Amino acid sequence: MKKRKGKLEEILSKARFYDDIDLYQVSYRDFDNIASVTLKEFIYLSSNFESIPISRIVEIKKGIDVIYSKSNSQKNS
Repeated sequence: MKKRKGKLEEILSKARFYDDIDLYQVSYRDFDNIASVTLKEFIYLSSNFESIPISRIVEIKKGIDVIYSKSNSQKNS
């Protein structure tokens, strides 16, 4: 049985393969700070999600719109 992708994985997949990756900004936990970089840079820094897991992502923006927020998804669960 195939594991279904979660909302975050769907957003990342769409951004990488079907949309303009340069439109996306990722905020992630970096020790005690929140760092913000482009999605393309995040993929490079994380060695394709190996050194920085996607579980550290706290927010994703496309342009000025927040399309994923960890705090919102936890409230709705």
